Amino acid sequence: MASLECRSLRGRPIATHNLCIVGFGNIGRALVRLLQRKRAQLAAQHGIEWRITGVASRRLGWLVSSRGFAPGDLLDGARLARLRSSASKASNVEEWLRQANGDVLFEATSLNRHNGQPATDHIRAALGRGAHAISANKGPVVFAYEELKKLAETKKKAFLFESAVMDGVPIFSLFRETLPAVQVLGFRGVLNATTNMVLAGMERGLDLKQAVAKAQEMGIAESDPTDDLEGWDAAVKVAALTIAVLGTPIKLSEIQRQGITRLSPKQVAAARREGKPFKLVCSARRSGAGVLARVKPEQLPLSDPLAHVNNGSSYVEFELDILPGLGITERDGGLETTAYGMLADLIRATKRMQ
Repeated sequence: MASLECRSLRGRPIATHNLCIVGFGNIGRALVRLLQRKRAQLAAQHGIEWRITGVASRRLGWLVSSRGFAPGDLLDGARLARLRSSASKASNVEEWLRQANGDVLFEATSLNRHNGQPATDHIRAALGRGAHAISANKGPVVFAYEELKKLAETKKKAFLFESAVMDGVPIFSLFRETLPAVQVLGFRGVLNATTNMVLAGMERGLDLKQAVAKAQEMGIAESDPTDDLEGWDAAVKVAALTIAVLGTPIKLSEIQRQGITRLSPKQVAAARREGKPFKLVCSARRSGAGVLARVKPEQLPLSDPLAHVNNGSSYVEFELDILPGLGITERDGGLETTAYGMLADLIRATKRMQ
């Protein structure tokens, strides 16, 4: 586990943490770049030194280096390909974490909206062996939040997931750490960048296919944008916020969901001219013992903050018993902001070791 170096920070030793990253795609590489850039600051201000002892993906397999991979090797395509052939390999996540002696797992695999796997098993394995688990994946929150939270508490480790919704914007930590004794009554927001871009294209007269292609050219839409266009990505975000912020269990099947594919370019363009643009609105509100939650395209007056959420931006407004309207905006989030959410969770998690 974490080893202590001789250097000190305000009288405290600096710990070197073994980091493992599963899902070593764009987010994983962005995280490595950010860790490098913030290395001196992490040591000086937070007493954190690190080495990456495990990286894994479907293409790479379960790669291990007990002394730590050189970050430059991980970020260079040719050198990473050589590592794939030469580095030690494990056969599964449990063996990988053991061989890498992981102190912190970063889970950055793709979302599986059907059952949250394999991300949930990765986090379960990390917590089970006494490592902190940090996720950019909404699936484990939606499908196994209570189980993983209790396992983390039992092991006295952290299960954190700031990057699961709105990249690195502090939503989950805001309510967990800085707003004590408030009750969240509900929220509404625009949380899917792809539909923002597609609707903007349709406002300019593009049909759905053309607008999607434009969003793909800009790197915002996935190669298969179905989950975005049909409202599934937004629904998973609604579920994650409902479960972790409102504290109420909810299944995806309980969320009313309608995507933007039924809208025509003529409808969308006319709505913009009328000053009531369409947005894919996510919302949830307490109702009796449960929650009414939905994802639906809505025409919004320009007096509504949600009407001004454009391009890759996101916005969510929470209704609290004390603060009637607390709004959070992220302008044009991206890979680095997602990586920042994970880095911030690393700082929060390692404070528990000090």
